[in-house]
Amino acid sequence: MDSRSRAMHKAAKIALMGFDVDGVLTDGTLYFSSAGDEIKAFSSLDGHGIKMLMAAGIHVAIISGRSSRALELRAENLGIRHLFMGADDKPRVMSELLASLSLDFARAGYMGDDVVDIPILRACGFAATVADGHEEVRRDVDFVSLRGGGKGGAREVCDFILDAQGRLAPMMAVYRQQSSARS
Repeated sequence: MDSRSRAMHKAAKIALMGFDVDGVLTDGTLYFSSAGDEIKAFSSLDGHGIKMLMAAGIHVAIISGRSSRALELRAENLGIRHLFMGADDKPRVMSELLASLSLDFARAGYMGDDVVDIPILRACGFAATVADGHEEVRRDVDFVSLRGGGKGGAREVCDFILDAQGRLAPMMAVYRQQSSARS
């Protein structure tokens, strides 16, 4: 079995997908206003991919080592119920979340971009990173997006999971039908 087939096989089992924030859902640049407020830029492509995962019945979690009001607002905007900020032990946080959902690590995926994410990436049944993720991480995951963090890389992994589960084509068909109805 080639690496893409192995990744598809693993992604087909996913019932929960977790995401890091800085470098995955954002480009990793940290902006601070003169008042000390943290400002983050999020991709609408990534956001819609996350919404598609949730619409398909896949739980979505954000597990981040940092805390910010901007992230709270983004998670609320997307309807993400599982938000963990200031997580210094991401595998433990994931383990507790999985237990609360009666799932195990084989049914979980995570997308991270830096070496601090390697422990959770290795613990999960499916691991992904963005194109501009750290070299050590890119070497150690099942899926590497073509796009970078905050630039649609998370959307690619959402589409990959949905495709592996046979759910992407039916979702896209709905969008195509809606657009042809307007023509």
